[in-house]
Amino acid sequence: MGRAFEYRKATKLKRWGHMARTFTKIGKQIAIAVKAGGPEPENNPTLRAIIANAKRENMPKDNIERAIKNAMGKDQSEYKTVTYEGYGPHGVAVFVDTLTDNTTRTVADVRSVFNKFNGNLGTTGSLAFLFDHKCVFTFKKKEGLDMDEMILDLIDYGVEDEYDEDEEENSITIYGDPKSFGAIQKHLEDEGFDVVGAEFTYIPNDLKEVTDEQRETIDKMVERLEDFDDVQTVHTNMKP
Repeated sequence: MGRAFEYRKATKLKRWGHMARTFTKIGKQIAIAVKAGGPEPENNPTLRAIIANAKRENMPKDNIERAIKNAMGKDQSEYKTVTYEGYGPHGVAVFVDTLTDNTTRTVADVRSVFNKFNGNLGTTGSLAFLFDHKCVFTFKKKEGLDMDEMILDLIDYGVEDEYDEDEEENSITIYGDPKSFGAIQKHLEDEGFDVVGAEFTYIPNDLKEVTDEQRETIDKMVERLEDFDDVQTVHTNMKP
């Protein structure tokens, strides 16, 4: 398996936390997608991708439909995406993706955790060199699929030639340019692939070794950040 796949697999459970909190975060994503592109999944590719992720996280169909309906309400808050970055304890780089309707509240919450763990919240873009920003698609593998040919078809969309195969799930995961998210998704759907996951992520290109004791402290910081409803995902360059 590739570096990106192993990192995402090792950190997935930590990033999402408990089920109820996961559903709350997905509900916010649905709200933004509905506001931007409407409530009909067939006409809204972003919403289709989020629903695929929701199903992968075992979010009940009723919850998904309720979130879409709530997003259509007149009083629905307007959320925006904000990413915070800085150094946590022991020099570990930390990216915090949020969806918020109150940036003043959110930055105060995030900064309080960095301060509590003797970290430093930096300026936007200050740690970009430590991570590769990617869009990630996971889809069911078709019988007789020629991946070399498929990658050639997708190379114009910035898709990497390195991909990962999960034999247990009979799925393929590809990585590409975040700016091509919509184009990649459309191509996969037009070709009849069953997309079971689509997301944006940060893959560290310089993993930092830590001791077991240091890992415990960093894990506590990540968990504290994930306790906030505004926080969607937390990424670090700590070696899994």
